[in-house]
Amino acid sequence: METSQRDPHLWRMAKARAKFKSHLFTYVTVNALLWTIWLLTGRPGSPLPWPIWSTVFWGVGVAIQGFATYGNMSQGNLSEREYERLVRQRADRV
Repeated sequence: METSQRDPHLWRMAKARAKFKSHLFTYVTVNALLWTIWLLTGRPGSPLPWPIWSTVFWGVGVAIQGFATYGNMSQGNLSEREYERLVRQRADRV
């Protein structure tokens, strides 16, 4: 499909979703590798396994990105809802 025929809003959404899926795949793959290494090295003496830090903190970032990509709070959705609210208000006054 030619770029000129694409809906710009849908194209931005598609790129954001592809970026998120790539990031999620990397997160799962790297963390699976880290946990495997931890398991195979005998789980040395810490009360918390060391891969927990990358899993939790990176996971928070991935979750925020996923919510921004697929959630209802993305900037485009907020703008559209606010615009629709203003249109309804104007129609109610007329």
